Amino acid sequence: MPQIRRLLRHLSLILIAWLAIGPGVALAQKAPPPPPPAATAAAPAAADKQQNSLADGYVLGVGDVVEVSVLGREEFKSRVQVQVDGTIQLPYIKSIPAEGKTVLQLREEVRRRLQQGGFYTDPVVSVIVASYTARYVTVLGEVGTPGLVPVDRAYRLSEIIARVGGLRPTAADDIQVRRASGQEYSFEMNEIASGGPDKDIFVEPGDKIFVATAPTYYIYGQIAQPGSYRIDRGMSLRKAIARSGGLTPRGSEKKIKLFRDGKEVNHMDLSDMVKNGDTIVIGERFF
Repeated sequence: MPQIRRLLRHLSLILIAWLAIGPGVALAQKAPPPPPPAATAAAPAAADKQQNSLADGYVLGVGDVVEVSVLGREEFKSRVQVQVDGTIQLPYIKSIPAEGKTVLQLREEVRRRLQQGGFYTDPVVSVIVASYTARYVTVLGEVGTPGLVPVDRAYRLSEIIARVGGLRPTAADDIQVRRASGQEYSFEMNEIASGGPDKDIFVEPGDKIFVATAPTYYIYGQIAQPGSYRIDRGMSLRKAIARSGGLTPRGSEKKIKLFRDGKEVNHMDLSDMVKNGDTIVIGERFF
């Protein structure tokens, strides 16, 4: 009997322990596993890829300076200029043609030669144009800052005009473009600003852009504001007088004289168009 009591007591203790611990174990087994840590999105590399996207299509020429390097390889990093013979000098692969190649083409050529020469297994080559010298347009005439404008990408005519500070108040409405081939084009500024792509063409390296001085007329006598004025397109004699402030109280429309090329125009009408260099004299009427 004592042994049976001890056995029963032992079984009771096991049962109590199981009742205390078992449900917790079951709950632990049924509990869903903790969610995996949220995946961290890789930082976008768009900015790096776009850093030189505008220059990737640039065609290299003599005098341009490029920086050529291999990612993670400090021994291969050069800043070189395209020589007169159209080549650049680089470590290991020495002379390589560059003139006439785009940045992308030169990048692939350098990569291919490094692989073929056994210098690197899979090099990541970077080519950056450090100085644009070979490709430019010339802008002259009535613009803010005439001079040479490098073209590191495809620029429209309006962009080039903006880069040189726009047109001066004394500028004519027409903008002349002369290609290196000899072709000539003429565009009105209003059409460039408001027209389609055919009115706002892409410039080409070697283009010469010229903005002439606007035509002017001179007026004095019995006029409110005598002086020299710009001639707008389609300006008549009547409009020219109005632009100059109109006649004074003593001015007379019957006493208007127009001088052109040093000679007086005999048969004149207020609807006649004003031409560059015209001189208008307003006479005094008699009471």
